[in-house]
Amino acid sequence: MGRHWIVVLATLLTLVACHSTSKNQNSNDAVTLKDAFTGKFYIGTALNARQIMGLDSQAIRVVKKQFNSIVAENCMKSALIHPEENQFNFTLADKFVEFGEKHHMFIVGHTLIWHSQAPRWFFVDDQGNDVSRNVLIARMKKHISTVVGRYKGRVKGWDVVNEAVLDDGSLRKSKFYQIIGPDFIKLAFEFAHEADPNAELYYNDYSMANPQKREGVIRMVKELQSEGVRIDGIGMQGHIGLTHPDIDEFEKSLEAFANLGVKINISELDLSVLPNPDFHTGANVSDNFKYDKKLNPYAEALPDSVAQAFNQRYLDFFKLFLKHQDVIERVTLWGVNDGQSWKNNWPVRGRTDYPLLFDRNNQPKPVVKEIIDAAMNYPKAD
Repeated sequence: MGRHWIVVLATLLTLVACHSTSKNQNSNDAVTLKDAFTGKFYIGTALNARQIMGLDSQAIRVVKKQFNSIVAENCMKSALIHPEENQFNFTLADKFVEFGEKHHMFIVGHTLIWHSQAPRWFFVDDQGNDVSRNVLIARMKKHISTVVGRYKGRVKGWDVVNEAVLDDGSLRKSKFYQIIGPDFIKLAFEFAHEADPNAELYYNDYSMANPQKREGVIRMVKELQSEGVRIDGIGMQGHIGLTHPDIDEFEKSLEAFANLGVKINISELDLSVLPNPDFHTGANVSDNFKYDKKLNPYAEALPDSVAQAFNQRYLDFFKLFLKHQDVIERVTLWGVNDGQSWKNNWPVRGRTDYPLLFDRNNQPKPVVKEIIDAAMNYPKAD
């Protein structure tokens, strides 16, 4: 073979190799979050009212492409779905469930019993006085039976009780606690199980890496289990920051809860890059602080150094989730894109935060590809 033809052949082989590499690279880039985590755990997001109503088509495209589980951000909370004693409003909740069914998603209802965003009528009589224990139990049962019963066999899991434990491990002295006593938690799980015996039932809370809170939740779950109460999982709200919580403490809680024999859900994942006004690390929605420009340092854009720290922090947590995929059932982002996140207005209104995996234009951040690559290269649990 002449020298000319050897050069031609080498060039052709190089072109074929480059085409193959490019094709494989493009194929890899086309992998979505839900593809990457198939066989490991569900990857979910919370839907807001505009998305449920079909008024945000760009965000909905992201949801359908990237996620295989959805949770109702607000529309199933008792104040919205049960605003008056004899009035239920299922308009948004029905559409939410229909959307999940249409796209074959694992649907989660949030939340049945929560001290916040509960309608005031729940706790008072016609004169504005606290109702009796028996009346509140009856109201609670009617609420749970009606809501869970309506979606029996359709909603796969319910956050039955939300945020009933304080950071020191004691039970929150909510109106449910004050009027009914600590057994309101047991009753809520029993009513939910009765309404849909096949639905998964979860306890959901924030600051779960806090050692005292961890022990308080463990005590509560063990007590429920000892009384034969069905509880299937614990939702560890993932409201994290660049430096809190300590990831090792988060892992200790994850392992401790798994030892209870229940499933783990990372239920409300977002990563705030903003300074906290009082170094508070919880997610108590009643906390509010006055706006200060110093607390809103990235109103225009994130500096590269902060963006890099953000990417690494998210990747570290997803690697932790992959490590414990044998006990984690679902990881759910608390929103679709940055512009829709509650963190822009909590605990200080009017700030610009960047807590989610998709930016304000519904474009994936660089860390999304890193998370996908990590998941694709991580072996599935036995």
